Amino acid sequence: MNNRLKINISTLFFFLTTVILAILLFVNNSRNEKERGYNSSSVMNRITYMQELALVKHNYTGVISYKDYMKFLNINVPLTDKYFLLKYNGYIKAGVDFNRIKVDVKNDSTVHVSIPRPKIMDTVIDEKSVEVFNESENAFNPIKISDYNDALSREKNVMIRDAMEQGIYSEATRQARLALTSLLREMGFSEIIITEELVIPQVK
Repeated sequence: MNNRLKINISTLFFFLTTVILAILLFVNNSRNEKERGYNSSSVMNRITYMQELALVKHNYTGVISYKDYMKFLNINVPLTDKYFLLKYNGYIKAGVDFNRIKVDVKNDSTVHVSIPRPKIMDTVIDEKSVEVFNESENAFNPIKISDYNDALSREKNVMIRDAMEQGIYSEATRQARLALTSLLREMGFSEIIITEELVIPQVK
């Protein structure tokens, strides 16, 4: 009789221990599942860390032809021309500003991301790469350091215009979409909606 009672108590203790462990395991799994879920803020935090990966970079090697005159009443003065050629290496970066991205998590599987229009992020001419050719030596109108700087500054506008003509903006948008889709799929979203921010032209 005592042996049977001991067996029943041991069985009951084992059963209760199993039930308690099962409850604790269920609560822990539920908590982990909840913690694994993402809201709009947590998704945005992940996105802002990857902007550099989505930038598009175009490398350049260019030649700048510079020529100028002394002027009198806005007329070029003869024999006062100064000129030079500059060769340079540089690059231009374009991308989407990930800090301005808007995220709306619909549910555990669906997320909507609105991205702004791409823009030029950086335009750089490597000063160490600049070489000067065919430089004039005019005592009436000598070349100044500011002439080189002006020429390089204007060339950056040329680089931007050329990059836009080559489709750097559309390429930047495509790259941003690819990077965002890859990240969001990795985070567990199966339905990813990416749209571009609507910009309404201002009436002048």
